[in-house]
This record gives sequence, structure tokens and C-alpha cells, in this order.
Amino acid sequence: MKKICVVTGTRAEYGLLYWVMKAIQNEPDFELQILATGTHLSPEYGMTVNQLEQDGFKVNKKVEMLLSSDTKIGMAKSTSLAISGMADAFSELHPDLVLVLGDRYEIFAAASSCMFLNIPLAHCHGGESTFGAVDEAIRHSITKMSHFHFVSTEKYKKRVEQLGESSDRIFNVGSLGTESIHKISYMTKTELESSLDFKFGKKNLLVTFHPVTLEGDATTQVGEVINALEQVQEFHTIFTLPNADAGSHEITKAIKEFSEKNKHRAKWFTNLGQRRYLSVVKYVDAVVGNSSSGIIEVPSLKRPTIDIGIRQAGRVCADSIVKCRPVSDEILKSIHQVMTPDFQERCKKVVNPYDSGNSSEKIIKILKKADLRNILVKEFRDV
Repeated sequence: MKKICVVTGTRAEYGLLYWVMKAIQNEPDFELQILATGTHLSPEYGMTVNQLEQDGFKVNKKVEMLLSSDTKIGMAKSTSLAISGMADAFSELHPDLVLVLGDRYEIFAAASSCMFLNIPLAHCHGGESTFGAVDEAIRHSITKMSHFHFVSTEKYKKRVEQLGESSDRIFNVGSLGTESIHKISYMTKTELESSLDFKFGKKNLLVTFHPVTLEGDATTQVGEVINALEQVQEFHTIFTLPNADAGSHEITKAIKEFSEKNKHRAKWFTNLGQRRYLSVVKYVDAVVGNSSSGIIEVPSLKRPTIDIGIRQAGRVCADSIVKCRPVSDEILKSIHQVMTPDFQERCKKVVNPYDSGNSSEKIIKILKKADLRNILVKEFRDV
């Protein structure tokens, strides 16, 4: 029996990993181990580790790592704490394989610990590119520390090959996030309004704006977003708060102040959870911000995305996505653009390049066949 340890550090990443975790849990040949870290263990971010347990998962290890800081120094120190804590956790769990997703610093810490402990690593969503964040360098670093690569498009498969990885260890399984879109039961509008204690208007937006760690000032950028929203009084707005990156506190402060001044049409949430989040997407007219979800999942729900700034620059994009700079006039123009009948019709016909529908099933088949003996030594494959 293979012991597979899944590391998760955020609400959003857990939403993507949910179905593959369930598949591992239900597979007789596997033993699922879960290591929770990052914002999962933070009251400030909703203690979302409780959601894992409510969903029927046993959390084997909890690694505290977050400092009460949203500075770059805080991120660096949190990473060092995570590496130390995960080294202890993996030493006790003795996994045969660790599975991680994405490009956050807590996942970099997990990958680093695996590398030093000689534990094989499988990485989901490698090969992608996001110019505006340190995630770019982290993601490619994790690729070089990994032994199996589950990528979301053919373009990203080629990019992982370009990084010197062997093609027989790279698998295009599509995006894990789009799988939920086909499997969950959506809430009705009435159920959703009751759950959120929020009334949808005739026009509605879902806004998620994260710090851009390599560009500009978070306070200035979120100010431009808020300024644009001030000018569309007819829209009701649901905010999800940013992740735990440097600059997140200023963004959170601006969102809460706007929501307080516009109680009749705006409300913020620390964590919507996967089912409520995707249900909200179904009932809004557009998704606004700089979250990867707007690029990867939202097109499958046939809704437009306004992608602000360079945080997601470099990703493969569907035709339902409009890009603009973090300037209020451009954001406002983009909102009006996606509301036109022509653009709304385009969204109904859009094909999502990330959507394969059954990513977790593909990953399980690959892992069942995987021979973990003599896998640690990798040859750099020149393209």
C-alpha cells in the first residue's frame, strides 16, 4: 500500500485538491495522509482546517507557520518555519509520495523538505506562468524538485519539458479546479442569499483581489479597484478576502471600509467555501480581480472575468477573459464591456482550455502504476 501525503495550506488550494483527495481516500491501494498548514490554521483566515474534518478527512499533521505579519520579511520567515515543521512531520509520517499543488510559499517549503528527506514529490499545475508574483519562481522551483508532473494544458506540459524534466513523467490531466464544476450540487439563488445573508441586485459582481508581490503598491492598486466600484452604484458586490501574502492587510482594510459604507450592496467574506463560491459565480454577471480562479475555473461557468494587472499574466486564457491595468478608468471600461449583449453571448460559447472534467481519475491511474523505486535521481533532459 502506498502512503500518499497531500499538503494543503489555503482554502482555495483545498478546493482544487478535494476530488483527488477523495479519490486517494477511496482507493484500496493507497493510504491518504493529510498535512494542513498556512491559513488553514489561522483564526484570521477562518480556521479552514475545520472544513477538511467536516468533509470527512483525517488531518494527520498540522504545521503552524504563519507569523502575524503581511510583510516580505514575514513571508520569508514563515517559509523557514514551515520547512522546519514539515521536516518533522514528514519524518513521522514516512510517506511514500507527497502530492502538492501550485506555487505558494508553504508549498515551496513542503517541496524543499521532501527534497532533503529524499521523499518523491508529485506536483499539480506546474509549467504555468504568472509574471506579477513570486509564485512564478516558486512554481518552477517546485517543478525541479518534483518527480511527477500533473499539468493542466499541453502548453504547460511543453514548458515543464523545457525546464529539463523527462516527458514520461509529465501528464496533461487538465485543471483539478474545473472538476468540481461538473460534480458539485449548486445552491439555488434563494438558498445562497439565505446562506450569505445578502440580497443579489439586478447586476452583480464577485471580486477577489490579492497582493501583487512583484509589482506596485497594494494600497494604491486596491484603491483603483475600489474607485471603479464606487462608480457602478447599480452593481451589488460580493468580496472574498485576499490570501496571506505581503500587502494583504491593506487590501482587506480597503474592502471592509467599502463594504461598511455600502452595506446595501456590498459584503465581504473571509471564506465562501467551494460550493458557495462556485454557486456565487453562477449568479453574478462578472468576476473581477486577479485570482487564478477567474482564469482557470470561471470560464467553465460561462461567466466573464475581468483580470486586473499582471498577477496572472502569462497564463493560457479563454475568450471570456478581459485584461486591464490596475487603473480605475480601465477597470470601469472593462465592466461595461463584459456587460454588453455581444460579450455575454461570447461567454455562453466559450471553451475552457483547462477543463478536462476528470482530472482526479487520471491522476489516480497514473499513481497506481507509478514505480517509486530508483526515482529520486533525475537526469536533466535538454530540449
